[in-house]
Amino acid sequence: MQLDIKGLSKTYSNGVQAIKNVSLTLNEGMFGLLGPNGAGKSSLMRTIATLQEADEGSVHLDSIDVLKQKTAVRQLLGYLPQEFGVYPKISAELMLNHIAQLKGISSKTERKEMVGYLLNKVNLHKDKKKSLGTYSGGMKQRFGIAQALMGNPQLIIVDEPTAGLDPAERNRFYNLLSEIGENTIVILSTHIVEDINTLCSNFAIICQGEVLFTGTPDDAIRQLEGKIFAKTISKTDILRYREKYKVVSTQLKSGKLSIRILSESNPTEDFMAVTPDLEDVYFTRISSKLDINTL
Repeated sequence: MQLDIKGLSKTYSNGVQAIKNVSLTLNEGMFGLLGPNGAGKSSLMRTIATLQEADEGSVHLDSIDVLKQKTAVRQLLGYLPQEFGVYPKISAELMLNHIAQLKGISSKTERKEMVGYLLNKVNLHKDKKKSLGTYSGGMKQRFGIAQALMGNPQLIIVDEPTAGLDPAERNRFYNLLSEIGENTIVILSTHIVEDINTLCSNFAIICQGEVLFTGTPDDAIRQLEGKIFAKTISKTDILRYREKYKVVSTQLKSGKLSIRILSESNPTEDFMAVTPDLEDVYFTRISSKLDINTL
């Protein structure tokens, strides 16, 4: 199974161009779409999920034309949007049974088996009789994954799935997504670098609707080897350093400011060469695009 996106563009009625000539090829496994809020990630996800039209370009899931054969795509799609509502007074078990019916699973026995399997998979079986309105944020996200997995989809889209989760819930979610992504195309849209580092063998950075990088995390980091330097400075000196160097990121520690800069050679001034990481890649790409400081 392969998802092929070519020259995809979308401009809204207010003039905002949310997607600008995006081209990506995704194979089975976990693919990360990394970008700041408002980068166009959700617009791209909604277009792939057949929830909005594109202005230009094409999307194919193997031989299926995603933009034209919407019913065929939806039969193969599992989708967890960034924000989704639940019926607060209905149990997870009953809600999943209803979703199974909507997915065309007519056999009562088959539905019962599928619902039980999915509740076990997302570790909600013991809470299956509880009303969804009583679920914690992490439990609701796991329920969201369960409904997205109904019908054994071949393409799964999850939009900002770990936002707002505590560390324990995030780790559970990581483990669940890793297992799901072994034999399925999973698109993980996020603004959290750790999500990509932990889960994705391939990813793209998107900002202002444009793809700025696509490849593996290791390849992205390798491009910055020998080019990232760090130093601790006084907070009052930051403007001078921004004027003189390309500051990638800053972090306040014990009243002092630790800065990381991008430079083709050692800039002296007591800077030390450091090992680049995926955050350096991310901030370097989006800072050059947005021309923002990261303090």
